[in-house]
Amino acid sequence: MQNAEGLTAEQIGEFLRGSAIIDFEGQNRAELYGWVQGVLVAQEYATKGKKQRGAVRAYIVKVTGMSLSQATRLIRKYRAEGVVEAAPYRRRRFPVKYTSQDVARLAEVDRAHGWLSGPATVRIFQREHQQYGKAEYARLGEISVAHLYNLRGSARYRKLAAKWEPTRPVATVIGERRQPDPQGQPGYLRIDTVHQGDWNGVKGVYHINAVDAVTQWQVVGCVGRINEQHLLPVLEAILHQFPFRILGFHTDNGSEYINHEVNKLLKDLLIEFTKSRACRSQDNALVEGKNGAIIRKHMGYGYIAAEHAEAVHKFYTAHLNPYLNFHRPCGFATVSLDARGKRQRKYKQEDYATPYEKWKSLAEAEKYLKEEMSFARLEQVAQKMSDTEWARKMTTARVTLLRRCKSEAPQARPME
Repeated sequence: MQNAEGLTAEQIGEFLRGSAIIDFEGQNRAELYGWVQGVLVAQEYATKGKKQRGAVRAYIVKVTGMSLSQATRLIRKYRAEGVVEAAPYRRRRFPVKYTSQDVARLAEVDRAHGWLSGPATVRIFQREHQQYGKAEYARLGEISVAHLYNLRGSARYRKLAAKWEPTRPVATVIGERRQPDPQGQPGYLRIDTVHQGDWNGVKGVYHINAVDAVTQWQVVGCVGRINEQHLLPVLEAILHQFPFRILGFHTDNGSEYINHEVNKLLKDLLIEFTKSRACRSQDNALVEGKNGAIIRKHMGYGYIAAEHAEAVHKFYTAHLNPYLNFHRPCGFATVSLDARGKRQRKYKQEDYATPYEKWKSLAEAEKYLKEEMSFARLEQVAQKMSDTEWARKMTTARVTLLRRCKSEAPQARPME
């Protein structure tokens, strides 16, 4: 409102009568108080009679939207002090005992002693004051352990005592982080795990896939749980099924293999243990390709309960593994370098052979045989059936196994 303070008594009376049905409300406390003071000064409130003072009070109540008691308090304040102003808000504060210098001294002591525990730090303050006579430690010598941690959590302390250290990689001494180099020798395995899915939060079986880097000789196993009790016996059985000596064991960084139990097993067998490098997806690409081309192709993506792990493992040992190694040709690429030094892989018809044929084609292949193994024994397995006959036998056994797993699978819960 403009120039509302200097209205005459008659104008104030006309305003009150004309605005009886209109309500006003103030917006800003400081401006309202200033306006009330201006009205009281302009109307010379202290010199007016009782009736005129009542009209001025009613005018203030109407324009500001204050209650009558609040307006009366402001008028009483004006008559007593000569001004009408809002009192500043004062938040209740506890007295400060430990100053910023004490916080800085705490940070200095912590840096010097390497951040000791609270009781030990309090004892240092007491010794500094009592034994060595340093008066600046008097207040800190009386601090409680709980409040010392409060000071350590303050913003000023964190700013003064910040300790910057680079991120340290987790030091795991199990396995050497590098790509294995077979140099044309069989026996360097690539290992990976394939999970067969969940059902209502229950884990299915896990397939353990092991592939030789040179001959692509492949052995697959199955476990119900990924733990020491279930994994180690199957892992030993997989290593036993390879007819040549195992020289290397390479896996990704999963905890099912990077643990002390597997490390001890490989050390006892004198097998080199390596693991994939960071950001090097090709380190374990061979076995990961076999995961889709072999396991997913033959076992699918459907849920298989963990109690069928033993039956699946027996199927692998008796049917799938012999088929993969004696009757299923694999591609062995011819690697060449182009003009820019980039490796190029080409597959010719003569580059396809079974893992058994590839192994026999190696120079001095017999020297890699295990002591109890011979090529005559392996030849009997290879010639027992033709490739197609063994494939049909394997397919029949696989269909029977999957039907059994499906018939005993838990049924889906009905919709509620």
